[in-house]
Amino acid sequence: MTYGYMRNASALYQDTSARGSVEGADRHQLTSMLFDGVIERINQARGAMRRGDVPAKGTHFGRAHAIIGELRGSLDHTQGGALSTRLDALYDYVSRRLLQAQLNNDERAIDEVVNLLTPLRDAWQQIRTEFLAAQKRVPSAVA
Repeated sequence: MTYGYMRNASALYQDTSARGSVEGADRHQLTSMLFDGVIERINQARGAMRRGDVPAKGTHFGRAHAIIGELRGSLDHTQGGALSTRLDALYDYVSRRLLQAQLNNDERAIDEVVNLLTPLRDAWQQIRTEFLAAQKRVPSAVA
């Protein structure tokens, strides 16, 4: 078995695993996966930047930008009110900082973006935990 085959098999496994996770996820889990994914891609871009791997850096930053676009696109401005507007502004700022990080190899911009997104991700995960705990406390209606 060659290294290339092993790497491709690993990539295939990860793709299949991720696809299965997405197919069984609800909207909240999907958003959580987007937060995890964008932070992971940003850190991968940082690693590529440090190694001087320009193509990988571009790929990872591009994927991070795409995920931020998905997060922005998932905002419901009719229901979300001021919170939705503020998140949209934050995502716009994060996108601009990522572009600056990519163009200037600016690790401080990367740190700033990760420091902005991590509390959002953590809060999003906590909301789900609290929601599920509340659902267990509420007795289900018996027909």
